[in-house]
Amino acid sequence: MDVLHAPWRIEYILSPSKNTGNASLFTQLAQSQDDAENYVITRSKHGFVVLNTYPYSGGHCLVVPYKQAGDLSDLNDDENMDLIRLILKTKKAIESSMNPDGFNIGLNLGSAAGAGITEHLHWHIVPRWTGDTNFMPAIGQTSVLPEALSEAADKIRSAIEE
Repeated sequence: MDVLHAPWRIEYILSPSKNTGNASLFTQLAQSQDDAENYVITRSKHGFVVLNTYPYSGGHCLVVPYKQAGDLSDLNDDENMDLIRLILKTKKAIESSMNPDGFNIGLNLGSAAGAGITEHLHWHIVPRWTGDTNFMPAIGQTSVLPEALSEAADKIRSAIEE
């Protein structure tokens, strides 16, 4: 068996939990003032975009409402429309800065659907390139990312500001 070394993961493994009480991770990120450290790309009236720190592919972003909501029906029309605009804005920024061949965009509602944070819905925007998957994620449960998270965040953030 081959061994794949990922020494940067030790920081996450050894770090204290960031969960402070009942607030979801996303609520904590929404309230944080350090967008660069938390890989927050941009903010709008009702939500924000954050780079996924455990992405399926480089540039994988999450669009998150400020309101901690577990279902789409928990958001009003203004919140939903603002978040849809944020999804479109982010997709456009990823297109111009990373030139993917396609996208997977969606959300998982409930643990049975694959939601990892069930109490706070969020959309995934996953850029895809032809041939970007192989046995590593499917069998090895390992992603290979060609770019540092901070570099991807800076690239997408710059494209959104244009």
